[in-house]
Amino acid sequence: MREFKVTALIKECQPDELPEADRTLIEAAKEATRRSYAPYSKFNVGAAIRMADGSIVTGSNQENAAYPSGMCAERTAAFYASSVYPGMAMKKIAIAAWTKLDRPEGLPYEEYFQSEPISPCGGCRQSLIEYEALYGPIEVILYGREKTYVLPSVKSLLPLCFTEF
Repeated sequence: MREFKVTALIKECQPDELPEADRTLIEAAKEATRRSYAPYSKFNVGAAIRMADGSIVTGSNQENAAYPSGMCAERTAAFYASSVYPGMAMKKIAIAAWTKLDRPEGLPYEEYFQSEPISPCGGCRQSLIEYEALYGPIEVILYGREKTYVLPSVKSLLPLCFTEF
C-alpha cells in the first residue's frame, strides 16, 4: 500500500491587492449575484468568467421548485461561455455569494456578501475541469469580504478529477 498527500496552492489576499483586471472580474461576479433566482435557499451566487479574448461572461444560480432542476452560477456561466464562444479558452473564474438570512435590515448591499470565500460544489468543479482539460488552466478567484482566495486552476479544487473522456 502506498500513501500520498494531495495539496493545493491557495493565495489569500484582499481584492485591492489583485490586478485591476481581477478586481473587475470580481465585481462582475458580485453584480451577477443580483440576477440570481434563489427563493428557496436565499443564497445568491454569481460567477464571472474571463475568456481568452478578454470578454467577460457571467452567470448566477437559478433555483426551481422541481429540485434539482436549478443550476449553479458557475455552470450557468461556463455553459453560456461555451455556447457563445465555442472553442475559446476560459482563463479565469471569479465567484461571489451573499445571503440576507440573519442579517439586519438596512445593511448596505456590499455587507451582505459572505465574509469568507465560498467554493464551487462538486458538480461545478467537475464541469469546469472538463473545460480546463480541453483548453488549459482556469485560474479561480473566490471572493469574501474579509479575504479572497486565488487558486492557479480548477484542478486545485478537485485534484483527483475525472478527465478520461
